Amino acid sequence: MAKAFSEFRPLDETSLIDYIKSVPSLCSKLHNNLNGLEIKEVGDGNLNFVFIVVGSSGSFVIKQALTYVRSVGEAWPMSKDRAYFEAAALKKHGHLCPGHVPEVYHFDRTMSLIAMRYLKPPHIILRKGLVAGIEYPLLAEDMSDYMSKTLFYTSLIYNSTTEHKQGVAEFCGNVEMCRLTEQVVFSDPYKVSKYNRWTSPYLDSDAAALREDEALKIEVAELKSLFCERAQALIHGDLHTSSVMVTQESTQVIDSEFAFYGPMGFDVGAFLGNLILAFFAQDGHADEKNDREAYKGWILRTIENTWNLFQNKFIALWDQHKDGSGEAYLPAIYNSSEIQQLVQKKFMEDLFHDTLGFGAAKMIRRIVGVAHVEDFEAISDASKRAGCERRALELAKLLLNERRKFQNIAQVVSAIKQGK
Repeated sequence: MAKAFSEFRPLDETSLIDYIKSVPSLCSKLHNNLNGLEIKEVGDGNLNFVFIVVGSSGSFVIKQALTYVRSVGEAWPMSKDRAYFEAAALKKHGHLCPGHVPEVYHFDRTMSLIAMRYLKPPHIILRKGLVAGIEYPLLAEDMSDYMSKTLFYTSLIYNSTTEHKQGVAEFCGNVEMCRLTEQVVFSDPYKVSKYNRWTSPYLDSDAAALREDEALKIEVAELKSLFCERAQALIHGDLHTSSVMVTQESTQVIDSEFAFYGPMGFDVGAFLGNLILAFFAQDGHADEKNDREAYKGWILRTIENTWNLFQNKFIALWDQHKDGSGEAYLPAIYNSSEIQQLVQKKFMEDLFHDTLGFGAAKMIRRIVGVAHVEDFEAISDASKRAGCERRALELAKLLLNERRKFQNIAQVVSAIKQGK
């Protein structure tokens, strides 16, 4: 590594060329042809610089973690060590589910920098596709594949306790990203915080009611405890619809910098909760040419199919490896099909209710917290936007407070329909 990059510094389009020249593995991805290199900074998230690098003979993406929250500024410092955990999670999840995770080409801990496969157009961020009303026929199949494999194969159902604790130990250092989640998902929306915002004045009373809802606060405290204490699997940690890139034939999961060993339901809930937000936003995107009703039906089918496929695939993996080295349910103890089915039923029921609770918490924070979503923000009419957000907020509170009453995903879809 060149001396110029022996200490951390933020890169720009110019200095990035010098950096690439100093890394043989990146030069080789461009076939050592750096003439006419095109570099574009495209990071539209809250935390990082993201550069697309395209040459005549190759391409890749460079992602660099900053020392502060980009969307807020240097007043909100952040550890750049998160890049290490993102690279480690991408490699682990990519090994378990290579069809849905971009390959990592290079990682530089000093520069907090990851180089990975460029997901070329027509790949777009899933959330943008949902705003545009585009159907993705493989989405439920692909996301259930990704979630079932990454969660099962990093859990105690598959691994020994020794292996599991080694994984927990590797990722326990990502504490700052976990604390950020604790703050923005489980704390700020339920108290007065300078970072909170909502569609004012329309949702002023809704935000105030949330801060006074004692029953809801009790449920949120339980979810926060689960999030902090349950090292169930290596989760993505931020699996919303802007962490997925799609085409009609491809689904790729990106941005795993929040990864740690946590509750499985946090990942599944984040994805389904953001699909529910997309559903409630559709009325704000409807016009005379397209009332979006058919598209809302597709979103609901995708929600239902994603959970059902995930559940079936997870159980299938469990059955396939029931006599393996996993130590959560030892074969010597759970030694009949009857007891096996009982523990699977109990496990999936608990995971389903965790999914609903975490999904609801993620929905709430996107309406009254610091970071909102394009699904709603793209609705220019504030009154109409607030109406969509209020319906989503009410459904989220119902799911959070009464999640244990739901027995299957079809009942959740019925509740969403009633909330529209």
